[in-house]
Formats: sequence, structure tokens, C-alpha cells
Amino acid sequence: MNRAQPLVLGIESSCDETGVGIVRGTTLLTNTVSSSMDEHVRFGGVIPEIASRAHLDAFVPTLEQALADAGVTLGEVDAIAVTSGPGLAGALMVGVCAAKALAVATGKPLYAINHLVAHVGVGLLDGKEGQAPELPENLGALLVSGGHTEILKINSITDDVVLLGSTIDDAAGEAYDKVARILGLGYPGGPAIDKMARTGNPKAIRFPRGLSQPKYMGTAEEPGPHRYDWSFSGLKTAVARCVEQFEARGQEVPVADIAAAFQEAVVDVISAKTVLACREHGITNVLLGGGVAANSRLRELTGQRCASAGIRLHVPPLDLCTDNGAMVAALGAQLVMAGVAPSGIGFAPDSSMPVTAVSLPA
Repeated sequence: MNRAQPLVLGIESSCDETGVGIVRGTTLLTNTVSSSMDEHVRFGGVIPEIASRAHLDAFVPTLEQALADAGVTLGEVDAIAVTSGPGLAGALMVGVCAAKALAVATGKPLYAINHLVAHVGVGLLDGKEGQAPELPENLGALLVSGGHTEILKINSITDDVVLLGSTIDDAAGEAYDKVARILGLGYPGGPAIDKMARTGNPKAIRFPRGLSQPKYMGTAEEPGPHRYDWSFSGLKTAVARCVEQFEARGQEVPVADIAAAFQEAVVDVISAKTVLACREHGITNVLLGGGVAANSRLRELTGQRCASAGIRLHVPPLDLCTDNGAMVAALGAQLVMAGVAPSGIGFAPDSSMPVTAVSLPA
């Protein structure tokens, strides 16, 4: 095996994207993704059984396309990496079983990868041969998606990741989907609300910022129970009540204003708590990842607040922010280069895999 520049195949199937990525060290060779999102639109959200079946249908064609695009064969691959959690149990099982089958058939070492840490690993891909980029020092990560909203401190991407804060109920992307449904904007909710909010007044309505009261925040010396955590379920309810009040009065619902005010409430509390966590934990570089990283207002406000605090915000290309196999391969390559032992084929997928577990041991 080439441990200096390993050729790693990455497999991602935690939700509704079937992703296969191939990297050589820190160089991205291909990032092939097949999404089943269109099959979930009529339900207003991801249906786990449909997602699992879609992974079964898409895996082999996606794998073949990725190998062709990268110009490599399975025999040339040094190692295989697969998302083992967190995610939808059935969807994870499809990817894990496929990866195990490939590992057994080819004799290649298999690494069981943490989906969340992989979002950070994608920051190591520069697409240039012969260069070995490094993650910046004092690094944190803000992951915002339909299933996760977390702030992490990355001491070492291969073995030391610390969870500083997370949502205690809905993830931000999940709240977007639910509010979009309330406003009749369809699914997925993130892009729909982002677009509608551009024509609305974010100050027209003041929606609550969850877990921002002093009893939850505390102080730097005596932190409250949820100083760096988020809650979006109350915000979702506040939007529903607001719509009901307009309808009860027989008034037209100001959809654009509500969308803008809701979005401002989400990005305000996310960016504020992220900067607070960074300041209090010596983080000077933050990587933004997850599907909601595509949100224009989140990128704008987080960028402004980070800049004011002397924190550098790193945003990978949008196709690498969402779930994909390239990020799994990137983290797998880091593990190979660090000499971490492979996981073998005896592990089981873990839908609630903690972020502190970068990979599963043998």
C-alpha cells in the first residue's frame, strides 16, 4: 500500500445521496453522487425505506461511473472507506454492506468512517497533484444540515475531535423543511426559503432565538447547560402560530416576510453561538459544512461575524459541502497516512455514532 499518497475509494449512503468518491492522498480524482431527493418531494421529507431502496439501485452504476471518471480500477485502490454513522440505519446498512463486499472481494483494507468528521476532512482536498495541504491550526467546524447542527473543535482529524455544542431537537435544515411546508413552499425547504427571504423584511417579525436566555447561556466562568447548543423546535412552532394568527384575522399571510424573519432567527443564533464557542476555545479557523452551508444568509452573516472576531471562515465548494463520497475518501486517506489500523469487516453501522469516534476500531 502507498501510505504517502494512498488511493482511497469512499462510499457515502447516510441519507438520500449515494456517493462514491476517489482521492489520491489529498487530491480529488472524482466525486460522483446519485441523489434520490426527487423521490421524496411528494412526502415533504426523506422517507428512510425509499432512500434505502434508492441506494440499492444506484450503488453499482455510481461506483462504475466513479471508477471510469477517475481512470482507475478496483485493483489499484489501496483502501476503502465507508460512512458507518451517524445517519439513517437502513441507508447506512446498504453502503456498509456494499463496502464490506468490495473489501472481501478485493482484499483491500476497510475503514468505517464518521460522517460528521468526514465533512471536515473535505477541507484537505485541493485538487492539485504533488501538494499536501494541511488543515489550519486552532480549527473548528460548523456543520449545518438536515440532520445535524454542531460546532466541533478539531485537535486532530484522525483521533481527537471534541463536540462543543449541538442542537437538542430539530437540526437547522429540518426546521427549514418544516417551516417551508407551513408556508406552502415545498421541499426541500432550504433553497425555497432562502429564495423567498430575499424579497422579505427580516425585521418584520421577531421570532425567538432558542437557548439564548441567560439561564441557558451562563457565563464564560460558569457556563450554562446549553451555552453552545441550539434549539429550533420552538422557532418552528412560533412560525406556525404566526401563520395561524394571520389566517384567523382573515389577512393575507406575508410569506416573504415570515421566511426572511425565520431565516434571520436561525442564522443569527447559529452564527452568534459559533463565534462565542470559537472565542472561548481558542478557535481561529472555522470550516463550514453540510447542506445548509449553501444558504446565502448563513454564509454572509457567519462570514461577517467571524471576520469581526478575527476568525477565518473556510467554505469548501458547495458540491463538497453536501453529503458525498469524496469527503469519506478524504478522511479515509488521512487515517491511512496516519497509520491507523483498518476497521475490518466485523463492525456494524451505528445510526447514532458519536462525533468523538472518528473511525471504528477493528
